Amino acid sequence: MLVVQKYGGTSVADVDRIRNVAKRVISYREKGDKVVVVLSAMAGETDKLLNLAYSIDKFPDEREVDVLISTGEQVSSALLAIMLKNMLCDAVSMQGHQVRIVTDSSYTKARIATIEKDRLAAELDKGRVVVVSGFQGIDEKGDITTLGRGGSDTTAVALAAALQADICEIYTDVDGVYTTDPSVCHKARRLDKISYDEMLEMASLGAKVLQIRSVELAKKYNVPILVKTSFGDGPGTLVCKEGATMSMEKVVIAGVTYNKNEAKIVVRKVPDKPGMAAKIFTALSDAKIVVDVIVQNVSKKDKTDITFTVSRTDAKKAYKIMEEMAKKIGAAGVSIDEDIAKVSIVGSGMISHAGIASKMFAVLADEGINIKAITTSEIKLSCVVESKYGQLAVQSLHKAFGLDKEEIKEEM
Repeated sequence: MLVVQKYGGTSVADVDRIRNVAKRVISYREKGDKVVVVLSAMAGETDKLLNLAYSIDKFPDEREVDVLISTGEQVSSALLAIMLKNMLCDAVSMQGHQVRIVTDSSYTKARIATIEKDRLAAELDKGRVVVVSGFQGIDEKGDITTLGRGGSDTTAVALAAALQADICEIYTDVDGVYTTDPSVCHKARRLDKISYDEMLEMASLGAKVLQIRSVELAKKYNVPILVKTSFGDGPGTLVCKEGATMSMEKVVIAGVTYNKNEAKIVVRKVPDKPGMAAKIFTALSDAKIVVDVIVQNVSKKDKTDITFTVSRTDAKKAYKIMEEMAKKIGAAGVSIDEDIAKVSIVGSGMISHAGIASKMFAVLADEGINIKAITTSEIKLSCVVESKYGQLAVQSLHKAFGLDKEEIKEEM
């Protein structure tokens, strides 16, 4: 088998944990598997480097930020290669530019264009474990780029797709994908399997197990992902295409997600005429800012409010852009609210079951939780609420939809 393994920052936080990773990798080699290992930076290292940059400049040049933060993965990959060699397992570390993970030039959030796999494949044919620095690539000009937070997941899945690996294993500090965050609801259960579409929604809505772009790639190239913990030997959760083992008729809701890292922005009294929304959201798109919930109020006196949510990391940038846009289009002004949480229910079976939305709204109403905004898709329903009610909403919905019942797990 050809296996791509990715280990997160907590899995390589110190030398002892790197040694444990090396032991696991060697156990695969002893079975005759070819192994590519993708590593994140050691826990806390990326934040440490970013804090250094921000101590100099509140808005540091993004090209230089990528040069800086890519060094974290370089350190961890070199240390693992050294450890493997010390344990008599032939290994070689490779950076993004050595593998030739070619990206666009969107610094700090680059997207992969191509992977030139020849050198990587040649090293595997020599019997070596190849340790690749995750999160990083190189653009056509030769500049270092990074793939955004959680980008090592994307690196791993992209390599698995390029090499046509049998499986991509993502090792984290949790032992799989749960029906909700176990730290929020103690009755959360680990799922044996989950579909790509359900995982995509959960990742986009706040589940921190996998980066959404990695799941998109996995679905596109049909790469099975096994989410496991590096601190034990549990079976994990398999993320794969829907199949006979997944019963959409019986499993309506797969999970409840909770995201408090968003902000709500309101552009007030926008002239209610064609093209205004296009101007607002084109400006955000040009700045590579992803918008989620969008609500446009009923027009009053030819004016309307446009409300949307963005990641809290993009909030200040989005607010600044909207202040400039408001002046251009004649809007009254812009407000921002970072004291919000987005609570969502996700499940492939939702499309064929009536009453899901009404039940969710009733559960929140019974708890006295006011809904600030709503967005839906075929397999998800999200409500924006005050941040202080986020955890209560998750716990109430998890119970109301029966996700704490063990028998549901078996239907997956």
